[in-house]
Amino acid sequence: QVQLVESGGGSVQAGGSLRLSCVVSGYSECKFDMSWYRQASGKEHEFVSAIESDGSTHYGDSVKGRFTISQDNDKNTLYLQMNNLKPEDTAMYYCKTGVGVFEYCSGPYWGQGTQVTVSS
Repeated sequence: QVQLVESGGGSVQAGGSLRLSCVVSGYSECKFDMSWYRQASGKEHEFVSAIESDGSTHYGDSVKGRFTISQDNDKNTLYLQMNNLKPEDTAMYYCKTGVGVFEYCSGPYWGQGTQVTVSS
């Protein structure tokens, strides 16, 4: 069973920074690609960033140059460093796995989310 637990959200003023964490437990051998999504109130999920098992990273246009995704495989933790935050970054942030390399890994899996609120 795979579980994802996000933390690190909070309320900050525009221009501030936050670092989100996502601890992944279960099936570490599955080598999931990992990603962050967000959902603002009344809107659909929006892709934020992803990191592949080979370390390749990808970012949504709205966060390029401000957010950095990383992972610590020893700690089974995914991070999202968010700098120069803007009010439009306000959303619930979710981490998500891809599909695992073995059939039994299944996926994708989602965390429960952590709220980020940016005030102007």
